Amino acid sequence: MSQIHVLTEAQIPAPADVVRKALQDYATIRPRILTDEYREYRVLEGGEGDGTVAAWTLQATKKRSRDVIADIDVTTHGDVVERDRNSTLVTTWKAEPLTDRTSTVKIETTWKGAGGVGGFFERTFAPNGLRAIQSRVLAKLADELQD
Repeated sequence: MSQIHVLTEAQIPAPADVVRKALQDYATIRPRILTDEYREYRVLEGGEGDGTVAAWTLQATKKRSRDVIADIDVTTHGDVVERDRNSTLVTTWKAEPLTDRTSTVKIETTWKGAGGVGGFFERTFAPNGLRAIQSRVLAKLADELQD
């Protein structure tokens, strides 16, 4: 097993504090920015910020899906960390100011990949597929927060 790491980033036309607040809103904002690859999205506990628990199925390809139950932690800096109860998957969302009105948002996802031939294909193809999905989510976040 090897650690798989995916980093996706984009500039968002909103101040970092506004972006951080939006990223922590699993009840209202999150469902609006998720793409079609996220199925059966629901909030199980909370809905905003630290202590929220959300669940979804990520349909990465036609044949590959992952059921996620994410425990949400918010760091003192405002980063949002999603830890999947069903796997080693951890996704961290960070918003940093670029200017007063623009932020850089980074999504960093890691997990322990499979071994053998299956692991080779996972390490080869999964990062680009996930990066494409996350890029579309960030584009929808930008649309959501545009003035």
